[in-house]
Amino acid sequence: MQAVVRDFPRIPTVALVSAASDTDPTAVLALGNCGVRTLVDVRYAAGWGHLRDVLGAEVTHDMDRIALGVLQQDLCEASPDCWRFFEALFTRTYSAPTIRVLARRLGVLPSTLMSRFFRAKLPPPKRYLALARLVRAARLFENPGLSVADVANHLDYSSPQSFGRHVKSVLAMNATDFRRRFDGHEMLRHFRETLVLPHMPALLHLRPLAQRTQGGEAVLASGPEAVTISVRPQQFRNPRSVDPSAASLIFAPKVPRLLQ
Repeated sequence: MQAVVRDFPRIPTVALVSAASDTDPTAVLALGNCGVRTLVDVRYAAGWGHLRDVLGAEVTHDMDRIALGVLQQDLCEASPDCWRFFEALFTRTYSAPTIRVLARRLGVLPSTLMSRFFRAKLPPPKRYLALARLVRAARLFENPGLSVADVANHLDYSSPQSFGRHVKSVLAMNATDFRRRFDGHEMLRHFRETLVLPHMPALLHLRPLAQRTQGGEAVLASGPEAVTISVRPQQFRNPRSVDPSAASLIFAPKVPRLLQ
């Protein structure tokens, strides 16, 4: 068992408790020593639902890793905060149903995030979020045993009808046609060909998470990969107002350059 867990790290290994008798603690400890970190008790009805959620999470995590690997090659020359936005789209920690929630988790105002995409003449960030969620949905639909309701619940849609409306608004098709047309890789290809590859020049110069500081510079809202961006110093709003401390410099007589 230990060799199987070590040699196949991307394949989820789950221990099931299905016997009517009490679980032997020694057997559980032995599984833990072999590297098994997930145990699901299916002696109760809720256990099967938990097992489905565990396996579904592993499927979407696998698709997230694939998406980030492909996008990292496309955006290798992009700014750190631009990459952080795309990384958040396919990271479960930042997973969000709306762009407002995603922006808050990234430490930037939603209006700031949306305006920077607009000024760069890029599709709105909510479009990126919508298609990223559908990449996960297409990956889950590769499992014939999962229904539309299962996928909608796993991806935190309020209902299967809400998921259907989302697919209709984004791709102009119903959930059944979406399931038949796209798998995970095909949906990722659609994401890149629609939102990434045609906009590469703008994305390479995009800094969607930078915030101005009092020193006239801009840094990332949060995170270890902070970058500094030069910003034009703020001008006086009222040109007639003069700082008294600077009056002597302004009205001082000119000194010949040779005497300076």
